[in-house]
Amino acid sequence: MRHFGQIAPDVRKRLFHQEPCAFTADSPARLLSAALGATLYSPATRPRLADDVLKQGASGVVSMVLCLEDSIDDADVPVGEANLVSQLTDLAARSVDDVPLLFVRVRTPEQIPDLVRRLGPAVRLLSGFVLPKFTEERGVPFLEALSAAEAAAGHRLFAMPVLESPDLLYRESRVQTLEGIFRAVDKYRDRVLALRLGVTDFCSSYGLRRGPDMTAYDVQIVASVISDVVNMLARADGTGFTVTGPVWEYFRVQERMFKPQLRQSPFLEVQAVELRQKLIAHAMDGLLREISLDRANGLLGKTCIHPSHVLPVHALSVVSHEEFSDAQDILRPERGGGGVLRSAYTNKMNEVKPHRAWAERTLLRAEVFGVANEDIGFVELLAAGLSD
Repeated sequence: MRHFGQIAPDVRKRLFHQEPCAFTADSPARLLSAALGATLYSPATRPRLADDVLKQGASGVVSMVLCLEDSIDDADVPVGEANLVSQLTDLAARSVDDVPLLFVRVRTPEQIPDLVRRLGPAVRLLSGFVLPKFTEERGVPFLEALSAAEAAAGHRLFAMPVLESPDLLYRESRVQTLEGIFRAVDKYRDRVLALRLGVTDFCSSYGLRRGPDMTAYDVQIVASVISDVVNMLARADGTGFTVTGPVWEYFRVQERMFKPQLRQSPFLEVQAVELRQKLIAHAMDGLLREISLDRANGLLGKTCIHPSHVLPVHALSVVSHEEFSDAQDILRPERGGGGVLRSAYTNKMNEVKPHRAWAERTLLRAEVFGVANEDIGFVELLAAGLSD
């Protein structure tokens, strides 16, 4: 699979100075953690789950989470487990290539070895498990269960802990909780693919919900948690982990708000359509601003609950030609001693030593998401994906 693989080769050639690389579920962890992109969540109870996975993969999704936790009712867990096993067994029998990276979000550590056992040979489709409400005390049993299941199955399985516990949110316990989380994930570093932020749970602790015109960074109590998570768990000194961006909750302007207008007068139809387009653009603007702020704050990838979010996340993850040029200049072997140089675009200063970590991360992102041609921006990438 590859990002933008759903776009025709001749179109990709026009869009990209350097095309996104191909990768598989067996690729190195460092590459996969950067390549997760927009990770699409789906309830494990969906009756056509196998078909959904293939459909989303064909449309450009490269990672999915099949959820047995908050997205389904407590009473539906046994049904969800049975459906998950049945659907993945069916999917494995089809021998289809380019299945997205698949993860299962579980509720308890015991579910991990149980599901691996029940899946049998179909476990080869799984890239790992998402571990909810992760803290040191709660998370270690999950990681131990995953290690045991991996050994029993003989198949590599990654963990993606979700950071969403109230202990992480509350100021008086935050640093201690983060220190414990680091101890747990550092011990199992080879199995932790990425850390995911559960911002919805953070907001719920204070009865908050951000609107479609606000990003997670506008909610100050949430922004402070993101800042501390990046500070302690996403450092660029070799001790950090990939941390993914929070979920964006909004995906549709309600049609019913326009229908009364259309019944009143046909002359209002054009106005209603124009208003709808403006509202959709406004809602999309919030998502785009949040994606940009995710990257500016050190996050890579994003949790998504609707397919319409996937392409914007991926389009804004593509490295611009200017970024690529700067990163290459900074990392040239002859620059090893440091120094300051004017960028090739003659619009900024590149300081070799301070910008080195940024340049290394940029080239990794360039490898998996590609580098746009000089005259190609977000709009062209988005349009190409939408028209495919």
